[in-house]
Amino acid sequence: MKKQRKILHIDMDCFYAAIEMRERPELKGKPVAVGGRDRGVLTTCNYEARKFGCHSAMPTYLAMRKCPNLVVVPVNSKLYRETSQRIRRVFEEFTELVEPLSLDEAYLDVSHLYSEGGSVAGEVRARIKETTQLTASAGIAPNKFLAKIASDWEKPDGQFEIHSEEVAAFMLDLPVEKIWGVGKRTAEKLHRMDLNTCGDLQKSSLVELDQRFGKFGQQLHELCRGIDHRVVNPDRERKSVSNERTFSEDVATAQDGELRLVDLLDDLLGDYQKGHSERLIREGFVKLKFNDFSVTTAQRSMKLVEREAFFELLREAWQRGDGKAVRLIGAGVRFSPKEGKAERDEQMELL
Repeated sequence: MKKQRKILHIDMDCFYAAIEMRERPELKGKPVAVGGRDRGVLTTCNYEARKFGCHSAMPTYLAMRKCPNLVVVPVNSKLYRETSQRIRRVFEEFTELVEPLSLDEAYLDVSHLYSEGGSVAGEVRARIKETTQLTASAGIAPNKFLAKIASDWEKPDGQFEIHSEEVAAFMLDLPVEKIWGVGKRTAEKLHRMDLNTCGDLQKSSLVELDQRFGKFGQQLHELCRGIDHRVVNPDRERKSVSNERTFSEDVATAQDGELRLVDLLDDLLGDYQKGHSERLIREGFVKLKFNDFSVTTAQRSMKLVEREAFFELLREAWQRGDGKAVRLIGAGVRFSPKEGKAERDEQMELL
């Protein structure tokens, strides 16, 4: 008999906000968000804040209008990464097949364990709470697509399992927006075709979907039936690392921008050395958001995190603004594919 796949999707509940509430118990019961206080955006917020309509990526000023009592806490990346690493060690107590998606979510393949998937998920969540005092939600299913959907079903601090024999019935009424890869535009196109649920989509043939959506048509044909052949990949390759900062006051000149860029480059190098020092750098880039909210990115090939090269990229990007001041500066590097074993020691120094 073929072994049933048991895939878990573990999703931490309001991860950044939950960590801040753990560190500051006086915040319990209050609407809390993490992000830039003045002209930034929210990275995440707790459920009390969400009741007022606050959500991640919302400008802070708008969130404060919706929730005047909102407590906005600055981002503490170091603490979040440390907590994420502790959670990762919990995952590895159960399986080597862990595919992180971000600091606060991951797929686990526990097909090799004899226990039921739901039991394993419960144990993982209990260990996370014991280790970090944080709660997590879990989805359990025969594949990654369904496990991710299931993890949203009983949030926060819950879990939901879709058994193999339940997949067909589960998919019938599932909105097409839940399909992996279906964004706003694709959803609108499907609605115009009177395809609102996966059950509706199942009535379309592979040929029809291929004609209308190209290569994505085959994925739609399979995913609307709950079919997903992707494996949990513990070596999921990260393509870049970057950071950015929104300033409380506009930066007027490129010279002032270079001063702000120095701190960003120090942070970038620190992130690279701690988590990605084995990767070969392929390209560096600088991102600017002007005071009219237009965005530009300058990039070039490079092998080192070299200050002068990033300063040149900053000046190149700045010229595109035609004299406009800048509200946000970002800097990052993109990596070469993991194939190849060139010398990397020289990348460890900021020139």
